[in-house]
Amino acid sequence: MDVIAAIQRRFSVRKYGPYELEDEKLKRVLEAARLAPSARNVQEWRFVVVRDPEMREALVDAANGQQFIGEAPAVIVACAVATEHVMPCGLHCFPIDVAIAMAYMTLAAVEQGLGTCWVGAFNADRVRGLLSIPSDVIVVGLLPIGYPAVEAPPKKRLPLDEIVMQERWRD
Repeated sequence: MDVIAAIQRRFSVRKYGPYELEDEKLKRVLEAARLAPSARNVQEWRFVVVRDPEMREALVDAANGQQFIGEAPAVIVACAVATEHVMPCGLHCFPIDVAIAMAYMTLAAVEQGLGTCWVGAFNADRVRGLLSIPSDVIVVGLLPIGYPAVEAPPKKRLPLDEIVMQERWRD
């Protein structure tokens, strides 16, 4: 599968089938994150893979009751360990770098026949406490992963000519 096909097939999976997640497929997804670029090659991302059913249920509570998180056979908790570097444009590197790694994992998951859902609605302190994540580590996102139990809905995206401008900003 080429990258564009993976992008076209990707969707936010909120219903997972009752299938085990093979270690080799999970490893390929995590390898995609490892190979992602980061500012100054800091590679500040760290990932906690949660497969234990009771711990996944605890993550459901920490994520505002989003049940699909517990239904997925695994949840990848994406964190950042180096958070002080700011780019000259004024943005912190860690949220961008971790987001790139999560996007790579999402596309690698599609290539493996898996689905994910990027979750940002969670209580970071509760997640940190559940997983014994140190207080100086920032929890950036949750990524449930498994086999989708539903088909992808049609994508609703703006046309290219509404989001791309040539040479200058236009209203």
